[in-house]
Amino acid sequence: MSRRKKILALLAGTLTGVAALAAGWRRKRANPEEQERKRRALVSASGKMVSGTTTDFADGVISYTYTVGGVEYFATQNVSSLASLLPPNPETLIERPLTVKYLPANPANSIVLAEDWSGLLFSPQTEQTAGRTK
Repeated sequence: MSRRKKILALLAGTLTGVAALAAGWRRKRANPEEQERKRRALVSASGKMVSGTTTDFADGVISYTYTVGGVEYFATQNVSSLASLLPPNPETLIERPLTVKYLPANPANSIVLAEDWSGLLFSPQTEQTAGRTK
């Protein structure tokens, strides 16, 4: 290979590398809310289900426990962005059963509510008519 071809090849490689770096630098990173939405979508789509129990609900954060393979997990999920999917009085969920979805490769990565799935065991009609007799 001639000296000129080597220089042109080196220059082309350098320009390609610089272009790739520039494209990566300009690529917009997802904000924390978008990252959490993507995590929920992943767990919702490919997670396994297990029974759990709600332990607390405060300030848009639901706390819950569940057991996988003999290991008990305590987790929380900020559901404030999913408020429209919650019952009118979310505190009524405390100490009630629920369904948890978790990733088998990382059982600590779990959810109880997503845009397309809910493990909260309540019915809006039941919630609204609780305490009434017919």
